[in-house]
Amino acid sequence: MAKSFLIDPDGVKQRLQQRYRANHRRWLEGDGSWPLSIPLGMPSEQQAREQLPAVQAWQARWHEWRGEGEVVWVERRWPNLGTQSLPERALLHNPAQVAEWLGETDRWQRAERRHALMADRWPRLAGTLPGYFDVLADYPDGDFHRLFAMLEWLETHPNSGLYVRQLPVAGVDTKWLSARKSLVAGLLSIIRGDSGDGADFHKATGIRREPVLMRLRLLHADVRRITGGLGDITAPVEEIARLVLPLRGVFIVENLQTGLAFGDVPEAAVFMRLGYAVDLFGEIPWLKQLPCYYWGDLDTHGFAILNRLRHHLPHTQSLLMDESTLLDHKGLWGQEDKPVVGAELPLLTVVEQGLYRDLCNHRWGPRVRLEQERIPWGYAWKRIYLG
Repeated sequence: MAKSFLIDPDGVKQRLQQRYRANHRRWLEGDGSWPLSIPLGMPSEQQAREQLPAVQAWQARWHEWRGEGEVVWVERRWPNLGTQSLPERALLHNPAQVAEWLGETDRWQRAERRHALMADRWPRLAGTLPGYFDVLADYPDGDFHRLFAMLEWLETHPNSGLYVRQLPVAGVDTKWLSARKSLVAGLLSIIRGDSGDGADFHKATGIRREPVLMRLRLLHADVRRITGGLGDITAPVEEIARLVLPLRGVFIVENLQTGLAFGDVPEAAVFMRLGYAVDLFGEIPWLKQLPCYYWGDLDTHGFAILNRLRHHLPHTQSLLMDESTLLDHKGLWGQEDKPVVGAELPLLTVVEQGLYRDLCNHRWGPRVRLEQERIPWGYAWKRIYLG
């Protein structure tokens, strides 16, 4: 018999770790069949004779063991080795004993105590809370009390219409709640018996959504006169959508400083600094009636944003996103940290598709990118102003 068949306390611990990982959430609900029995590798007489020192050491370890649970000993009367008392199996009578064996007592007791507290307060959570075992076991007391208080307040104020900083819950601020939006909204949806999963935090909680702001520069004096001379506008997308302006074209640029560098262009405006948030343009009806020009970084992400933008403004044309612009500024190239990999971008033109594939395939080197603000402004402005 190989020595490895003798299960000592360390071997039991390994087996309990596997059981605990697989079942601790179920056990928190009260499920499970107890006692949990772990066989210790009972040898035959022949096996004991062949591995006598190992068997004796194994017996000694179990005689010295003083851990949680129970060891069942059996007596064997062997012709050659005589009567032997051998550890047959370890019995664990509840999850707390398993946790004690694994050094998980504090975590288990916290999870069990908090599960009982929340299930008593909100019975609908009982079957869901085990899925949040790590929250129950590991949250500092302060964070757990904030979570409990936040759920209580939201339950009794389902449509408060307050911003996060207005919430009268001690210790809860924007940073704390932003890191726990899905947790709070998910639990609250269950507490209320909502059909949704809480994916929309503001809808689930009734907390007021902060307005999504867009930044727009008006590039012509005649247009600025309509706004009382105001040329640089940051406003909620809903208000931008209501503007009535005598525009004949709109530029959309990926980065802030690029938009700030624009000079005057007759009857034109420029949106800036939205990055991937180009879905907002779908909420501005008047853009669908105007020529739109997109200028992004010359890299895989720039083309991914352009493709996304065309879902909302399919007539958008790209500017300075061509091979000649890229190759004219080789000395200004950088590298993308995390390029787009394997994405199909069906709304690019044939020429754009070719350049995008060349960038993906590292035709000119690994992860090549040309950031739009690196292009000399004299070169760029001629292309922009003359179209």
